[in-house]
Amino acid sequence: MSRYRFAALLSALALGAASPALAVTEVKEVEVSIDLDAINNPQAATVWGNIASDLQMAIIGRVTDRVDEDGVKISVDINEVELANSFQSAMGIADSRLVGRVNISSETDNSKFSTYDLEVTFDQAYLPVGSDVTVLTIESPVYYATMIELFADRVVEKLD
Repeated sequence: MSRYRFAALLSALALGAASPALAVTEVKEVEVSIDLDAINNPQAATVWGNIASDLQMAIIGRVTDRVDEDGVKISVDINEVELANSFQSAMGIADSRLVGRVNISSETDNSKFSTYDLEVTFDQAYLPVGSDVTVLTIESPVYYATMIELFADRVVEKLD
């Protein structure tokens, strides 16, 4: 490759790296709410009572490197929580899922507005190594954390 073509390639790569398409969306605020009626069964309500604050902290934990006063506000309204134990899921009786409406807004950037419904299911999640799915129940901290982590991951992935 000639020296000039190599220089042109480096210039193109440098321009691509600086392009807005690769820009990271900065975040000003994260807010999560839930109407407890969204939790479809009494057992789930006792296990998932702190879902709003736990999900808020999970999202914040993923954006700490992009906090900015001019960033976007992420609002999540959880509107459905349906839980099934692993036996029920295997039998096809019910699926565990977490559903919410996500709203992204900005006071300073008119291009940073988005609203979408997000649904995650337990079968999309990656359990920690060594997890025994045969004994996993909705009361398990691993089960709860997995659903929270998956939802938070999806919210942050959609920011950019």
